[in-house]
Amino acid sequence: MPIGFRVRKNADKVSADLVAQYQHMPVANVSDSMSRMTAGGPRLRPMHASGQLSGPALTVKTRPGDNLMLHKAIDMADPGDVIVCDGGGDLTNSLMGEIMLLLAMSRGVAGFVLDGAIRDLDAFQKRNLPVFAAGVSHRGPYKDGPGEIGYEIAIDGMVIRPGDLMIGDWDGCLCVPKEDAADVLKATEAKNAAEIQQFADIDAGKADRAWVDASLKHLGCSFED
Repeated sequence: MPIGFRVRKNADKVSADLVAQYQHMPVANVSDSMSRMTAGGPRLRPMHASGQLSGPALTVKTRPGDNLMLHKAIDMADPGDVIVCDGGGDLTNSLMGEIMLLLAMSRGVAGFVLDGAIRDLDAFQKRNLPVFAAGVSHRGPYKDGPGEIGYEIAIDGMVIRPGDLMIGDWDGCLCVPKEDAADVLKATEAKNAAEIQQFADIDAGKADRAWVDASLKHLGCSFED
């Protein structure tokens, strides 16, 4: 099978239980729990009206401006899958619009992450399936290929493998490697608990800010009257 034009099925996915537990986790806290080293870039923004994204990745790599393999991914997606597409970041032609959105929803697709453009933005907001994309263009796509489904891709340095956990909220998108998802979840839960305590301390006027001056002193900052 030629590299660059091939399709592979994948059964090795992050568990449905972990997908559900990540559904309401702030992406920023998950990112912090992964040492702040992974991101899909600031261009990937929500195109829907509300709601978070969580699900196993169905990976697609396509030639910029061409959506033939994206159509195939919709047809082979399992309910709950997140279709993640490396479209090269090109915004000249959209990769999908309302028709493909409705097809995906009819198959139970949990959402999309597209390093490319969409069109019919009003429909994406109205239908409200979690969709993250790099931009909007009224110019339609081509359907000639080539492309790949079910192989490792990367978006702005963030590597996504088939079955990895893909999450997203208003801060952006993040891929959590499936074998690390359980450990990252525990770290995120601990961070969430610490933040909740911080919020309570601030509300009660008990916020401890001594660390700021301590850090400045440690770093050699000078203070002048």
